[in-house]
Amino acid sequence: MIVYLSALAGGALIGTSAALLLILNGRIAGISGIAAGAMLPLSRDTPWRWAFLAGLLFGPVLYRLAFGAWPVVQLDAPWILIVLGGLLVGYGTRLGGGCTSGHGVCGLARLSPRSIAAVATFMAAAAATVFLVRHGGW
Repeated sequence: MIVYLSALAGGALIGTSAALLLILNGRIAGISGIAAGAMLPLSRDTPWRWAFLAGLLFGPVLYRLAFGAWPVVQLDAPWILIVLGGLLVGYGTRLGGGCTSGHGVCGLARLSPRSIAAVATFMAAAAATVFLVRHGGW
């Protein structure tokens, strides 16, 4: 039961932070767009973008301070595949004009047709990948 509560709490925090960023800043909480904008020359948007990214990086540190242990992360794949997957995801976010946080969390909530198409594509590709990995002998 505790696993479901942590997932519920995590989802509520993600939704709340995305809603607050939209309401208070008028910005969509798409991580790839926030990161790309943080790499541009200094502008008035730069501080909040870096603060948002710092929050992502230091989240596990806050978890450790709150619960006395690091979050458990188990990756059952060779590092080369994880790195390759990360590069492919980065390429896909640029190709698709956004990432799962921007399209899936924020875009679907706004009923954006572009985001609906993007999320449908993400989910179909994920399902096909899982099928191939589990049944294709990879």
